[in-house]
Amino acid sequence: MGGDIRSGRVSPAEIRQNFSDLHAPLTELQAVQESARCLFCHDAPCTGACPTGIDIPGFIRKIASGNLRGAAITILNENIMGGTCASVCPVEELCEQVCVRNTAEDKPVVIGRLQRYATDDLFAAGVQPFRRAPDSGKTVAVVGAGPAGLSCAHRLSLLGHHVTVLESRPKPGGLNEYGLAAYKMLQQRAAREVEFILAVGGITVATETSLGTDVSLSELRQKYDAVFIGLCHNTVNALGLENENAEGVQNAVDFIEHIRQQDLSSLPVGRNVVVIGGGNTAIDIAVQAKKLGAETVTMVYRRGLAQMGATCYEQTVAQTNGVLIRTHAQPLRIHTKAGTLSAVEFEYTELDENDRPSGTGEVFTLPTDQLFKAIGQSLDATPLAGGEMLQRVAGRIRVDQQQRTSLPDVWAGGDCTAGKDLTVVAVQDGKIAAHSIDEYLNHG
Repeated sequence: MGGDIRSGRVSPAEIRQNFSDLHAPLTELQAVQESARCLFCHDAPCTGACPTGIDIPGFIRKIASGNLRGAAITILNENIMGGTCASVCPVEELCEQVCVRNTAEDKPVVIGRLQRYATDDLFAAGVQPFRRAPDSGKTVAVVGAGPAGLSCAHRLSLLGHHVTVLESRPKPGGLNEYGLAAYKMLQQRAAREVEFILAVGGITVATETSLGTDVSLSELRQKYDAVFIGLCHNTVNALGLENENAEGVQNAVDFIEHIRQQDLSSLPVGRNVVVIGGGNTAIDIAVQAKKLGAETVTMVYRRGLAQMGATCYEQTVAQTNGVLIRTHAQPLRIHTKAGTLSAVEFEYTELDENDRPSGTGEVFTLPTDQLFKAIGQSLDATPLAGGEMLQRVAGRIRVDQQQRTSLPDVWAGGDCTAGKDLTVVAVQDGKIAAHSIDEYLNHG
């Protein structure tokens, strides 16, 4: 690659250290001590704040009494991807935020780490606590093997239906396999969770099979009794600037996938890296670029810290890993030398009463040899074309509270529908859809 982008900026030993777990798993003593801090509230605000409705006091009480298997089953009954969510959920804005111990004098119970402690124990034991209902003879196609699709497939299988999951990539897992920061979710944990989900039986996964290319929605509706669509975002938003395709300019999501799928020591990273964006993806790529050996990593966001999509916790992770966050600035020009990225020019912004940024005319330039775009993704609905079209709202598939679409035999959930783009929300979408599909298959 051009510029000063190369691999091997840090040693293999440093790579192993840098990409180890962000939080070490709790020990048995730590888990017992932490579970004892739970007040087991009757109204359980933590459960109310969990999108999947996990009985949080219930599973923590089981940990306190030494019933780890029971704790894990309590979690997985509501959230089959509870292992992943234990590591990637923004618990600081959900369950732990509303913990009654979360006061100026105290700190919340570490619910996420306790959840991981319980689910890790079950997975390590190789126990499969779920059993399918009697065979219904009904078949369902699930498009997408990400959190929404796998959640839906697992629940449908438990209800006795046969499920075929169509996945465009070589491996199932979706975001968990390809899109999470490697220090948040280790590769082997993501694969282990998928294996656990599929081990219940009744689920067939067809990889490298794309909707709109290998099969159409109309064909699926003809072949199966019902269809669930769990497509993830499939288009990266563009900056709309000249030289955006210059050597050294990359999409953050593509590089994160490389980090998760390739030998980390072989990944080329710049000496001076710039990331444009303010969400979790921007944080993930910035932190990982630093861990790969970049000397300087600067995140630039057009609004202020309070308006960033990334939580305060994620911002702290970035800053404590040496990432500089610059706010109130938007990209103006991408500069190149001989076709290779050399610098990015930014314009300072100010916000109006509606938090909309506008340029002030004052500019600054950051020399850089690697620029990552992390300004969001969107849904390209082209794969849904053909036959009757699904109704959409703001570019996403319109669904009701049961995840039903405008077509009577099609449901949808996850990133392709409106709502927060969180793994835990996608899991809940899939679960809700599965029960709605089951009602449809049994009663029409």
